[in-house]
Amino acid sequence: MVTLGAVLPAGLVASAVVSASSANLGPGFDSLGLALSLCDEIVVETTNSGLKVIVEGEGAGQVPLGPEHLVVRAIQRGLDAVGLQVGGLVVRCRNDVPHSRGLGSSAAAVVSGLAVVNGLVVQMDSTPLSDAQLIQLASEFEGHPDNAAAAVLGGAVVSWVDHRSGRPDYRAVPLRLHRDIHLFAAIPEERSLTAETRVLLPAEISHENARFNISRAALLVVALTERPDLLMAATEDVLHQPQRAPAMPPSAEYLALLRRLDIATALSGAGPSLIVLSTEPELPVEAVEYGTANGFAIKKMTAGDGVRWKPGVTVSG
Repeated sequence: MVTLGAVLPAGLVASAVVSASSANLGPGFDSLGLALSLCDEIVVETTNSGLKVIVEGEGAGQVPLGPEHLVVRAIQRGLDAVGLQVGGLVVRCRNDVPHSRGLGSSAAAVVSGLAVVNGLVVQMDSTPLSDAQLIQLASEFEGHPDNAAAAVLGGAVVSWVDHRSGRPDYRAVPLRLHRDIHLFAAIPEERSLTAETRVLLPAEISHENARFNISRAALLVVALTERPDLLMAATEDVLHQPQRAPAMPPSAEYLALLRRLDIATALSGAGPSLIVLSTEPELPVEAVEYGTANGFAIKKMTAGDGVRWKPGVTVSG
């Protein structure tokens, strides 16, 4: 056991693999999330001093490579939480989760940075962060727990914020996703930032719209776990998708087409990607051809695993 504030020795290596995620799933604004089988992987090595960040794949040549890098910030937050320090770090990121597409890339970065700390501290016989702590710390970065909770726990999750302690306590529980649900993501080249689309949302909503979304979010839990035949009705939303549509016309048009084809589809998070929850193992040819012709990459996926971390290097499958 090491003392609080101790500096970890140079030469420790740890790794983490974390899944992409889709939030909201239509009506579950800031509360429902789903991990997807598209992953980022990081490998960290402690050094005596300095910081070196290496990024491959998504974000290479675009993200900062200093202390402001989101993974580095999360590592520092995780170290603070366990009361340890490092002299320096080499951080290697291999990213497959598209950035700024509504697939939880920022949550993946934060969760991977926090989780890799566990792989370091267990080598010093220190107690790793629990899943509940990972969700709390990651959600503090995000401001909401849906993506973070899905990235930590894997699969489908319901998340919420508890204010009884006088501060936001971020909580989540997993759902058992029905085996007959098939997942697809439609990912455009176009990018969108959550902060930019969130300002499109009205500060107030009507009781009618609140009632509509409450019913659909409740129904969605049933559809995800027991009655996938209800997914079309359960993925309806009036609180955020119509308001965001003008900022991403191609996504809005493709969403409308898929739903006209009776395919349960929603914006993935704040968009512009779409998430499809289908009871059919393949999409209709018309749906695929339209998406491809309009710049969407259609990826068949499964529910993603929870975050995986360990001492040493993880080789992801």
